[in-house]
Amino acid sequence: MRTQPIDRAAAALPAETRASVYDGSKSGYDKRTKVLFDHYADPDRLRELAGEVKQHVVENLDTYLPALEARLLANGAKVHWASTAEAACEAVHGIMKARGARKLVKAKTMVSEEIGLEDYLTKRGIESLETDLGEFIVQLDHDHPSHIIKPIMHKNRRQIAETFEKNGLGAYDDRPEEITRRARGFLRHKYLEADVGLTGANFVVAESGRVVVVTNEGNSRFCLAATRCHIVLVGIEKILPRDRDLGLFLNLLARSGTGQHLTVYNEFISGPRGAGQPDGPEEMHVILVDNGRTEVLATECRDILRCIRCGACLNVCPVYRQSGGHAYRSVYPGPVGAVLSPLLLGKRFPEKADLPKASSLCGACNEVCPVNIPIPDLLLRLRDRAHREGVPSPGTPPMGAWAILATQPVAWRSALLAGRAINYLPTALVPVPALRAWESKRTLPPWRGGEFRRWLKARRK
Repeated sequence: MRTQPIDRAAAALPAETRASVYDGSKSGYDKRTKVLFDHYADPDRLRELAGEVKQHVVENLDTYLPALEARLLANGAKVHWASTAEAACEAVHGIMKARGARKLVKAKTMVSEEIGLEDYLTKRGIESLETDLGEFIVQLDHDHPSHIIKPIMHKNRRQIAETFEKNGLGAYDDRPEEITRRARGFLRHKYLEADVGLTGANFVVAESGRVVVVTNEGNSRFCLAATRCHIVLVGIEKILPRDRDLGLFLNLLARSGTGQHLTVYNEFISGPRGAGQPDGPEEMHVILVDNGRTEVLATECRDILRCIRCGACLNVCPVYRQSGGHAYRSVYPGPVGAVLSPLLLGKRFPEKADLPKASSLCGACNEVCPVNIPIPDLLLRLRDRAHREGVPSPGTPPMGAWAILATQPVAWRSALLAGRAINYLPTALVPVPALRAWESKRTLPPWRGGEFRRWLKARRK
């Protein structure tokens, strides 16, 4: 009996890394709980309302996407449609090539990581630089983000100082303020040299065509201050119907993601620089990325498209806290990734079929989700679909014998009587090494089979 890949990843995780992930995620959860319940009498009602708004969008994308396109065009932006990751990368490259651009600065966007944009541009001789501090450190290390909101949750300041020293950003110094100062000094001239600024979008509003970008570092503003071309990469599900909806979603996003009242920088971008504006990009291109989202829309798991990428489900998840984001082997880690990654990647990557099983189904992810996504239900649906489609899931024992036992009353009662022997069976006597390995990671409760039947029988008298 083999363990799941995520179990093996967790077991191999260095103690220092596990401590960083555990402390960082727990801190995020504690802040979120305090600020939500201190500020709102009934935060769960807000979550339900936000979920209803997003579900409405998901189920009416055929209406909202054309409306958004029309408004963006009216605002002076150019709209591109990308059905695949390759098409999205080609769209970015095409825009840059038309301008003769060779340098790009990027504010954090998970869609660019999802489509593999950096590798695509690097192979074509284009410099693509991350400007979010965490993403910048990940890029220096040739690493991958471990968290949706905090890309370097898996690193501590000593490791970051070593990275800076190795990459020529100064002698070892692990003071946070010095790390920040050195990153700022390196990045400032890069903003001025760049030809194109690329951002993601937390939300795009169908009513006004506004692109909303929130950060805590102001790096997205720097990306747009000196460049003459702004490219927005955004998934087609990021739409909100009206501007007034932003009051709800910006408050929930900040509190759920980082425990803040509001993120430090909130930008509302309506289009390229107007005739009376002295600064800003001359061109604005919005690339609406599908890359499997319409396929997700056609499944019973479409609710996952509500996700606003706050990371709250990662912070509360006991599996994520022990394994970290890299164990999920995907751009999207944690509970949301356990649902979204298999759906987006589909049959192209059957090895991701184990991800829906990387959960205890405790339900905490649903309880903290700002848009009330029923993640445990979606995980069960994916497990069922994998079973029906015969997709193998690594580490899963055969359940045929259990099914026979559980559907035969006489056999079941006999097993209950014989089950007490498990209390006295030493682990060392288990004849199969794989079973010993399995049991060494788990503490079985005392066998109490049959007590409910006796209780019920007594109640009937």
